[in-house]
Amino acid sequence: MVALPASARRDIFADAQGDVAPALAAALAKSPFVYVSPLRKNGEESHCHAEVWFGWEGGAVVLITASSGWKARALGRGLDRARIWAGDYGRWKRLGIASDAFRAGPSFVARASASKDSSLLERLLSIYDAKYPDEIGSWRDRMRAGFHDGSRVLVRYVPEPAART
Repeated sequence: MVALPASARRDIFADAQGDVAPALAAALAKSPFVYVSPLRKNGEESHCHAEVWFGWEGGAVVLITASSGWKARALGRGLDRARIWAGDYGRWKRLGIASDAFRAGPSFVARASASKDSSLLERLLSIYDAKYPDEIGSWRDRMRAGFHDGSRVLVRYVPEPAART
């Protein structure tokens, strides 16, 4: 997949202090998913995109993923930047590789980092309890156990400040 030119994206960045724009904050507050694409070293989006559960916590998108999954592997390879879209555009795999429906949503570029903070995990699981009440029951213990045994990793995506012009 080729990266869209900047003029074709609907970017909503954080301001110079790291606060997110109101439209982005609203989208993150109501969205059940974010769509994540690691950015290559040259700034192009990777071909990996997926909708994922997330929490907006402490000014960052936080999620837990399999250590063997592409989000964690990208971070392990030094790809610590990603583009994130907020919204619900359906399951990406069902959308098909040609669908760019999620690209209509607000997006931002973020800096990613792995976290071993168990209190962050518990805050995220609390968010998941409220946000995904019908599904979290079958995932909570697996997420917690995976975090502790290393088969899952917490990833924080902190919005990058917008460049001043």
